[in-house]
Amino acid sequence: MASEYHRGDMEIQEQASTYRLFVSLAKWGSLAIAAFLIFITLWFCTATGFLGSAAVGLVLAVGGFIVMREHGEPAH
Repeated sequence: MASEYHRGDMEIQEQASTYRLFVSLAKWGSLAIAAFLIFITLWFCTATGFLGSAAVGLVLAVGGFIVMREHGEPAH
């Protein structure tokens, strides 16, 4: 019975691509939520105003994009 089991025969491409999609959506969604929350917080809770809050939110979004973007496959 144990001889019928073959380790590593199952194709996992679909699971791997689903995992990569989930991680990517979680990463970029978190950045979008953080930028939106800082924008709303500064706009309504401080005297920064709309333009100042939008500028800070945009700087956060651009900085997060630069830091979190894909850099290709790591060289081994």
